[in-house]
Formats: sequence, C-alpha cells, structure tokens
Amino acid sequence: MGEAGSSADDAACESFHASLKRETLQGGRDYGDAATCRWIAFAWLARYNTRRRHSANGHLSPDEYERRHHTAKLTLAA
Repeated sequence: MGEAGSSADDAACESFHASLKRETLQGGRDYGDAATCRWIAFAWLARYNTRRRHSANGHLSPDEYERRHHTAKLTLAA
C-alpha cells in the first residue's frame, strides 16, 4: 500500500477483496464455525499468492514473477 487515500491503492485493494469474496463466499456457503472460515481464507490466500496467475504480472503467478524478476536483477548486477 502507498499513501492514504490513493485511488490506485483503493482500486487494487477493492479488486482483491472482491476476488476473495466472490471465490470464497460463492453460493452463500456456510462454514459452520470461525476456525473453518479462517482455514478457507488462509488456503485461498496461499493459492492467490503462490499459484494463481495475475494479469498484472504477465499472467504469471506472483512466485514465478518474483523468481524471474529476481533472477534478471542478479544477472544484471553480475
């Protein structure tokens, strides 16, 4: 996140929350208890950050994008 009140930050945050709600609450799912709800949210976040492809990253997962970017920076530094 950047500055407070930045419209660019707000849009990215709103998009993230919309995806979380759409993909975990789809169909009005009942989790039964708070622990199950937390586990579902954690699993979704783990997938979102490691395996899910993002258009902002050239349709790469965040892990793959970071790996490629970090490798490129090390190559340029050498």
